[in-house]
Amino acid sequence: MEELITLRKYIEEKNYIKALELVGELEEMSKEDKLNKIYSYAVILLVHLIKQQAEKRTTRSWGVSINNSVREIKRTNKRRKSGGYYANEDELIETINEAFEAAIERAALEAFEGIYDGNELRQMIDVEQVKKSALTLINN
Repeated sequence: MEELITLRKYIEEKNYIKALELVGELEEMSKEDKLNKIYSYAVILLVHLIKQQAEKRTTRSWGVSINNSVREIKRTNKRRKSGGYYANEDELIETINEAFEAAIERAALEAFEGIYDGNELRQMIDVEQVKKSALTLINN
């Protein structure tokens, strides 16, 4: 809110250079917020994809969680008014790569009743295939 008051002040003072700089900062803050939300949903998506691959099974709950995560990632990433997306393909890949580390640790707590740690669970799966599956789901 403080930023909007400052923006109004810059416009009223006809200090358009400062106003445009502030608009740029606001755009960056908005994008970071969107990317953080995408990251959070990517962790959940990856947790369930990891568990599916490791345990070689699925549950309705995991399926619902996967579908919900994909839906929320797509919804968050979509620019409603201007069209397009907040995160491009490279940024989505980067986000999935970053989210994977958190996801493997969380999946280790849940898969096989938590008897394996993250490194052991990682050895049971094809990491690149899990990441590719997540990206494919997001892009479809």
